[in-house]
Amino acid sequence: MKTLAAALLIASAITLPAFAADEHAPKHGGIVVETKAGDLELVAKPELIVIHVSDHGKPMKLTSGSGKVTVFNGNDKTEAPLALVGDKLEAKGSFKVGAGTKVLAEVSLNGKPAASARFTLK
Repeated sequence: MKTLAAALLIASAITLPAFAADEHAPKHGGIVVETKAGDLELVAKPELIVIHVSDHGKPMKLTSGSGKVTVFNGNDKTEAPLALVGDKLEAKGSFKVGAGTKVLAEVSLNGKPAASARFTLK
């Protein structure tokens, strides 16, 4: 009986980290950063930057949201405001995005103070 209990304890210890890692896995093909406001997933395209917000892997219901993104690509720096669109934040503009591009997002969600997240595109 003790052997069975020990085997179950070892098996649960091995599988638990997989669940925690899955909470922070990208669900929209972007890059996820954990912040005090929630998990932010950045999806960057040349004409649109989208930030999806989740709480422990589950989409967060947003009643309000705002902020800005700053995109750094070499010596180029582009800033754009973020606006709430449905259940995500969006910034429209012309962005130079590619491997190595860095994005700083400063967001305020559901009336909570701003949180910032730094992303590096791959």
